[in-house]
Parts: sequence; C-alpha cells; structure tokens
Amino acid sequence: MSQDGFISPTQGKLTTTQVVESISRWLYEEPQAFYRLVIGSDSQERHINGIKVCNFVTAVVVHKVGRGGRYFWKNGRRERIHSIRQKIYTETLLSLETAGKLVPQLRQKLNGNLTWDLEIHIDVGTVGQTRDMIKEVVGMVIGNGYTARTKPDSYAATTIADRHA
Repeated sequence: MSQDGFISPTQGKLTTTQVVESISRWLYEEPQAFYRLVIGSDSQERHINGIKVCNFVTAVVVHKVGRGGRYFWKNGRRERIHSIRQKIYTETLLSLETAGKLVPQLRQKLNGNLTWDLEIHIDVGTVGQTRDMIKEVVGMVIGNGYTARTKPDSYAATTIADRHA
C-alpha cells in the first residue's frame, strides 16, 4: 500500500480522498453535533539484521463528541532510528504531514458548514524518556496552527496508532 493509503476497520483500504468523503458523509449525518478531528502517530521498533528499524503508523480519528467515533490508519514509512528524539520528531512530523494533506481537502468539502476542532496527539508525557521533549514537539504542532495533546490525553497516538504499529 502506498503511503497515501488508509485502512478503515469498517470500509477497508481507502485513498485520502475517500477518507475525506467518508468523514464528510458521517459529519453531515448529524450536522448539529460537535466533532473533533484527531491525528496521531506512533511507531514500534524492530531489529532487522541487527539494525533498529521503526514502523510508523498514523491514525485519523473523527470523534462525535458524546456519541462515539470512527478512525482510519495508515502505515507510514520504515526507517532506521538512532534516538528517541528522532523517533518522536518523525512521529510528530508524520501527523503534521497528514493534517497538511487531509485538512485542506476536508475544509473544502465541508465548505465551513460544520463545527469541528482539530488536535494533533503526540506520544510524549511528563513521565519517562520523552518528558524533556514536550515543549519542543508541542511547539512544532502549535507553530503549525494546531492544538497539541500529550499523554495521558493523546489517545490517537498512544492507543489507536499504537494498536496498528
């Protein structure tokens, strides 16, 4: 599957355009509801022939606040990772890249008709190796115009993307 392809647990393989169509159809089913679009990435390390390689996964979650949600996920790229800092930066950049492709298409499709927020979920927290990176990666997300969430509130990265990594 190309890096542009997503998987829906209910709809199977989808292109970015099909994900936008699916999200917009679902949002229009209850236009008075409030929605949250959440994007998060996670990765799992594997050792292949003595080389540390990470598989990156990005999840796109549409949460109808108070009424459940749907999600889509995609495998990103596999690459050698030399540090936890590089891993977290790559995860955050993949989420930002996905938002950069998905959000303009979704805004155009919805034409300002529905209320929704966008959050980028980052797999960092105040406990553990990533605590020193919180300001850096949150700053990256805010600098790109998005709201950032970290552990324990970053379920798109820590739960959904992690499940498929």
